[in-house]
Amino acid sequence: MIDLSQSEPFASGGNRFCYRHPERPEICIKVMRPGRTAELLGRAPWYKTWRGESYFDDNLREQEGYSQRAIDRNRDGLWQHLPRWYGIQETNLGPAAVTDMILDSDGNPAATLRQYLNKYGLNAEVRASLQRFSEWLLEYEVLTKNLIAHNLVLRKEQGKLQTYLIDGLGCASFLPLPQISSYFAKRYIRRRIERMWLRVEWEISDKETPWRKFEAEGLKR
Repeated sequence: MIDLSQSEPFASGGNRFCYRHPERPEICIKVMRPGRTAELLGRAPWYKTWRGESYFDDNLREQEGYSQRAIDRNRDGLWQHLPRWYGIQETNLGPAAVTDMILDSDGNPAATLRQYLNKYGLNAEVRASLQRFSEWLLEYEVLTKNLIAHNLVLRKEQGKLQTYLIDGLGCASFLPLPQISSYFAKRYIRRRIERMWLRVEWEISDKETPWRKFEAEGLKR
């Protein structure tokens, strides 16, 4: 069991706390917030409640994302934009999703896309990194949920800025066609990439327009 009693999260989201492994700081440990799955179940519409609490466990959803066909193939180059997965492991705070940490040159957690955009805007280096990431998604047919700015991190590798997806693997499609068909996988991925660029556009805007409205208007163009 991994003991996190002396550790503090380095980051947190709405559902999980993120820790560095106390003995292996290059490893990331994600633990669900106490009571969060029950809370999400209680707030869910009736047609989702039959799935039970496990449906709302982000660690289990991440495990499913890493079990997709594209990752099972383990082709050369697959991990150039993904942290490696080490499964669900027990901690004193409950089950945790365990992956590689994406670290910067100083050994700190790599900056998120949101942090980059806030500091540099959508400059040529960031744009080129996101374009390479988009091409990789299509080439390897990696299925993701919405590609949002705090689930992508960037770090310099061999003089280039490299984008990594640290959360949001999986398929959000109601029908499983993208999971079994290359044709539908690429269609699905292209839509996610389109939404990613819209999200980037929104991130560098004044954000006076709420994201959902901005997205809907952008998809109509």
